Amino acid sequence: MAQTPQTERSEPELSADADWNCLYVDGNWHGPGDRDTISVEDPSTREEWTRVPAGTTEDVDDAYAAAKSAQERWAEKSPDQRAEVVQTVYALMDEYEDELTELLMAESGSAQLKSNVELQTAAGGVAEAATYPSRAGGDIRDSTIEGKENLVKREPAGVVAVIPPWNFPFHLAIRAVAPAVALGNGVVIKPASDTPVTSGLAIAKLFEMAGAPPGLVNCVPGRGSEIGDRVAGHPDVDVVAFTGSTEVGRHVAKQAVDSLAFPAMELGGNGPNVVLEDADLDNALSGSAFGSFSHQGQVCISINRHLVHESIYDEFVEGMVEKAEMLPAGSVHDGNIVGPIINETQRDQILQFVEETVEQGATLETGGDTVPVDGVEDSLVVEPTVLSDATNEMTAACNEHFGPVAPIIPFSDDEEAIELANDTEYGLAASVWSGDRNRAEDVADGIDAGMVHINDQPINEEANVPFGGMKASGIGRFHGDAIMRELTETKWISVQREPRQFPM
Repeated sequence: MAQTPQTERSEPELSADADWNCLYVDGNWHGPGDRDTISVEDPSTREEWTRVPAGTTEDVDDAYAAAKSAQERWAEKSPDQRAEVVQTVYALMDEYEDELTELLMAESGSAQLKSNVELQTAAGGVAEAATYPSRAGGDIRDSTIEGKENLVKREPAGVVAVIPPWNFPFHLAIRAVAPAVALGNGVVIKPASDTPVTSGLAIAKLFEMAGAPPGLVNCVPGRGSEIGDRVAGHPDVDVVAFTGSTEVGRHVAKQAVDSLAFPAMELGGNGPNVVLEDADLDNALSGSAFGSFSHQGQVCISINRHLVHESIYDEFVEGMVEKAEMLPAGSVHDGNIVGPIINETQRDQILQFVEETVEQGATLETGGDTVPVDGVEDSLVVEPTVLSDATNEMTAACNEHFGPVAPIIPFSDDEEAIELANDTEYGLAASVWSGDRNRAEDVADGIDAGMVHINDQPINEEANVPFGGMKASGIGRFHGDAIMRELTETKWISVQREPRQFPM
């Protein structure tokens, strides 16, 4: 058992005003005790919003012990019993939609529009997960041996570690937690330090309210530098579901593999947005602006580079400047569409990328600075920024800038567009705009990305379609049959129904 005191405390309410200074292990809410605590800031106001305990490796061990014990009993439940818990979570998400929206706005700097989209996407994933218990059955295969029957069964993997990011914290956590529970697994969540409530504690609360047995879903907030390796490389972990940067993902995957756990990784991106000269330009501009500036560009599948045919280049640049300058930016509590960057480190890196790109020869068409926010001394809101005369090698184009920045790069023909699109280690999401579907599909086929969208921007996710990337953008896929395979083990049972003749 843990040596760190597990101070019991009352459970938090599911609201932005609740006291979330707790962790959730084995069905109990524990106060910080003598642990350090982590301050969580509202990015819009720069004020402390809550504090959470800095979980210890002993807390992680307790969480795994609880998950392993609960999972063994949970796996014996009937499919309809497991589905019922997930269906109840879905209903609770609808009932507490306003509270969850407030949590996202306060903790992650999500605008109202982004919060609504995130919760709708998450709800779709939970609804799909509720169908998994009845879909994950086995199969019967013919045998080459007379009188034999081959049964192929799917069993729960065991204990799933969920390590979500801070940008879409609720959705990117629950898209792994709900399928894991539905398929008979136990769960340990290590939420993002910037968003420990929406990427962990609130989800644990929902599953508790839905009647999940104690220990099935556990949440240990804490610093990645202190408990991350223990979570990802624990002896009892069977699957590690991680979403985040490629750099961190490589390290997490190594920890998982050392424990012979499957690393389900959705990692970084450098999304190209290819606009051919026969595209509907007005539509392409609207979609391109959405793909660059939604949630301040803090989306792994956002547009990182705009590749635009030289014949429409100037018109596209002019249109993007117009889109960028019309977007209201500031505190999300004031109804703005473009809100704050999550923290100072991310903000400063974005501004540095822009500065370096201009020094390298790009033209700053608009933006490139912060937006003042009333009552905030050091605003985290970055202006929607457009950079023309960019090249693939410039800092804001070759790096995943993760900000409201739109570098625009010209190309002369389809072959060059494909070459530019693929000139990156990443291969997560991309988009192509054209009035000729066959031509657009040819370009899409040539792009090395796990997801390519034609005449749409790339910020798309549907719960019945495999979601994931190629190259350095990840391992495996979320959603549908793909996630069912990753969160279960395949077992072959053969039955010899008639006596078999052996040579011995």
